[in-house]
Amino acid sequence: MCTVSFIPLGKKVLICSNRDEKSTRAIAYKPAMVQTKSGSRLIFPKDPDSGGTWIALKETGDVAILLNGAFENHIPEYPYRRSRGLIFLDIFESKDPIHSFNTLLLNKIEPFTLVLFIQGVLHICRWNGWNKYIEQLDERLAHIWSSVTLYDLPTREKRAKWFTQWLERNTSPTILDLLSFHQFAGDGNHSTDLLMNRDNKLYTVSITGIVTGDTELEMHYLDLLQHKNYLSSFLTHAQ
Repeated sequence: MCTVSFIPLGKKVLICSNRDEKSTRAIAYKPAMVQTKSGSRLIFPKDPDSGGTWIALKETGDVAILLNGAFENHIPEYPYRRSRGLIFLDIFESKDPIHSFNTLLLNKIEPFTLVLFIQGVLHICRWNGWNKYIEQLDERLAHIWSSVTLYDLPTREKRAKWFTQWLERNTSPTILDLLSFHQFAGDGNHSTDLLMNRDNKLYTVSITGIVTGDTELEMHYLDLLQHKNYLSSFLTHAQ
């Protein structure tokens, strides 16, 4: 939920997300397929503390990813009435996630950013604690985001430069290539590398990679704490 990349490749899209968490946080459950109340099916890892998640793939090929914070780092104002990971599911489980974000009451919900790739259209939705913001982005371009709660602007810009340079060398990456970038990109500063570690109190606990396209709908999940890798997928009409 703290570093997200997006790469369009013709008829498919690669998306990857690093989750940075405190050492006191429980280890997430591996991705599983869930039938929602609206009748759709999702694949996502589950946070045992709240029951929510930070990334999900829908059988339609839609994808949603959560990052903490909106435009700038904020001072938490506890208690919040509901976790962002559950709000994430409330929004993404609906038939129209953009409309759901636009209409859902978010008072006393901690600020967040939601990346939504819905029916081939890319949006970034932000809640800063007072107002909602929705921006449509160019889904034909590659993007990278880092959470504002953990990375200041110079660090976010530095990471974006690493991403641009990596793309120049890897013009047709696979999801395994992108997962490798999310593991090894950096300059040796463990506090700001994509695989981050700050005094063993806050660090990257997992990396999730998604391929969504006409012939592929799959989620790769690297549990860095338990040293386990998982692959989950939906069958597509082309298969």
